[in-house]
Amino acid sequence: PSNAPLTNPAVLKAALDTGGRNFARGAANFARDMSKPPRIPSMVDTSAFTVGEDIAVTPGQIVLRSPVFELIQYKPQTSKVRERPLLLTPPMINKYYIADLAPGRSMLEYAVKHGQQVFAISWRNPTERHADWDLDTYAGAVLEALDAVEEITGAGATHVMGLCAGGIVLSTVVAHLAAKGEQDRIAGLTLGVTVLDQHNAGTTGAFMGANTAMAATAESARKGYLSGRSLAGVFAWLRPNDLIWNYWVSNYLMGKKPPAFDILFWNADATNLPAALHRDFLRLALDNSLTKPGAATVLGTPVDLSKITADTYVVAGIADHITPWQNAYRTVNLLGSAPRFVLSTSGHIAALVNPPGNEKASFRVNDELPEEPEEWLKSATQTPG
Repeated sequence: PSNAPLTNPAVLKAALDTGGRNFARGAANFARDMSKPPRIPSMVDTSAFTVGEDIAVTPGQIVLRSPVFELIQYKPQTSKVRERPLLLTPPMINKYYIADLAPGRSMLEYAVKHGQQVFAISWRNPTERHADWDLDTYAGAVLEALDAVEEITGAGATHVMGLCAGGIVLSTVVAHLAAKGEQDRIAGLTLGVTVLDQHNAGTTGAFMGANTAMAATAESARKGYLSGRSLAGVFAWLRPNDLIWNYWVSNYLMGKKPPAFDILFWNADATNLPAALHRDFLRLALDNSLTKPGAATVLGTPVDLSKITADTYVVAGIADHITPWQNAYRTVNLLGSAPRFVLSTSGHIAALVNPPGNEKASFRVNDELPEEPEEWLKSATQTPG
């Protein structure tokens, strides 16, 4: 009932208070949102932020540019730095600066201020001209970035961090290095909200049968890419009460402007997924290939995640509706090492954008790694902050 004007008391009061101007403003908001995909209520005031001015402001510079990506090296902020650098592989469907939001809420800023050398990949936003960029294209780009980091720093080993889809690609790259006997180039592997085992992969998996996947692949092949805006709409409809109807009432019935919020601004700054990479990701998901040694191939090498023996740190969000934490946990059963699994509060993004000292947040850890995630949760200890 709250979604209709005549059955929402707050809307009726707003109409009385404003003389009906809330409906006029709401109609203008509705016309603006429906004029472009994904045709859902705006969640954020995108005019409130400018990249490089009040978001993504940690100082750095581009040290390598290829057709697929740019490599950013961040300026040191300490007199001494750790010898082994960190390389970030972000998701392909959003911008890299999820790891560099506003000051005080930036993972990369935090790392640099604590003496860590930091590099980040910034993916190109592909168009129909890049339809043939596939998993091998992006895996090769990660290797190219790793080569550049090693050359610039002179380090023999690099810490690598992958977030969401970036973590999938990064995992295949580390498995590729392991197969070639070059895993010593990896000092440590961090995976944030990354699902490698797609078995019962939550809400998204429930909607993705073979026929649906074929139709989605055919559509992106026709256009040359999967629209980042369309994908954002799909994710929003997975949590309609929070991400659709809440803004429907606020924007259209109350006539309010969307809020200015850095995470939502980043989320709205979507990028496209090349058709070939979209196809490869769907194939990995439907066949659950990464759980079967040799079932997938990257850069000519069969992928066997059990060959990854580097120290590994896995982070998930307990309320994540895109990459369910139970599936992220199953990574501990796939790798050849004994990872550290950390379960953060909140959802897909806030689980990562969670600086120390947040009184509302907490995290769970457990020295034991049982096979089933629920068993892990039963004996995990919870720590505030």
